[in-house]
Amino acid sequence: MSHASPDHTPSTDAAPAHPSGQRENRGSVAWTGVLLGVLAGLLGLAPWLVTGARLPLQNLWGREVLPAEMPLSLLPLSQYELTTLVALMTVGGAAAGFSLQFWRPGRGRTGVWSVAAGVLTVQITATVQAFAVLRAGLAPGSASALYFAGVLAGVGAAVAASVVALFLLAARSRARAALGVGLMAVPVVSWAVEWVVNLSDVGNVSPLVPAVAHWLPAALVGAALTWCGFRPTRRVLVWVANLVLLWVVPALFTSVNYVFGTRIYLGDLDEMALLARQILAATLGPDGGAGPIVMLALAIALAGTGALEVLRRRRQAGTTA
Repeated sequence: MSHASPDHTPSTDAAPAHPSGQRENRGSVAWTGVLLGVLAGLLGLAPWLVTGARLPLQNLWGREVLPAEMPLSLLPLSQYELTTLVALMTVGGAAAGFSLQFWRPGRGRTGVWSVAAGVLTVQITATVQAFAVLRAGLAPGSASALYFAGVLAGVGAAVAASVVALFLLAARSRARAALGVGLMAVPVVSWAVEWVVNLSDVGNVSPLVPAVAHWLPAALVGAALTWCGFRPTRRVLVWVANLVLLWVVPALFTSVNYVFGTRIYLGDLDEMALLARQILAATLGPDGGAGPIVMLALAIALAGTGALEVLRRRRQAGTTA
């Protein structure tokens, strides 16, 4: 009759973790994720908050006031600031998603959703506060109601885009993360320009700023496509999508700024729609200036991918030598 060897005695260290320990770990990840999301949401709003966060002057305000007498508002609600609002909101979501690429415990479902909850807490709080201030100060009437609803719809769309950016940039798939960079390239540059403009004295912004801002999205997209690569072959679809976004998104930003920044047609939906189609057709056409930007992004991506392929083959040759 044989006896069991002491070396085969089951170790107590191999016992499964206690459920309460798992709950505590999930709780820690969740609270850390919420805090991370809150910080990312505040980072997105920061270029506006550093200005003192006074609501921009309104065409439909109920009384005559000076800019310094406008109430505090966590968002720059104005038909002239629609693309700025998109940048402020989406960068918050993008920063949260990007941070999850480096926070390993947050890569699970609990971490991602808790980070999203933190971002949305900041953005919804800012939206409620800003629109409460706007409603209280607008003059009564149908024009004010239409204006209020239109700006609210724009902010709602920006919040939705922020969530999309968060989940794309948090993805473990390189293809989806690279697509997130393509979606965010123009808003991120717009957000950075807001920082520069708001921290500079009036009229003292260097002419280099718009020049760099014009080409920087192409560099971001080119770098993202280099990192993504085109293997497996289906990743070529990400290349196509990102180059299309680089062509379309700047045109959309230009059209929105032009159409809603023109007071002559404001409120005339037919004329605004016609003007939007004309501006969009012009900016998407050969004279719109998108061609060189898209070609630069493609050139950076091809050069970067080629360089990485050369390095990979050299490493393989070195290991087989």
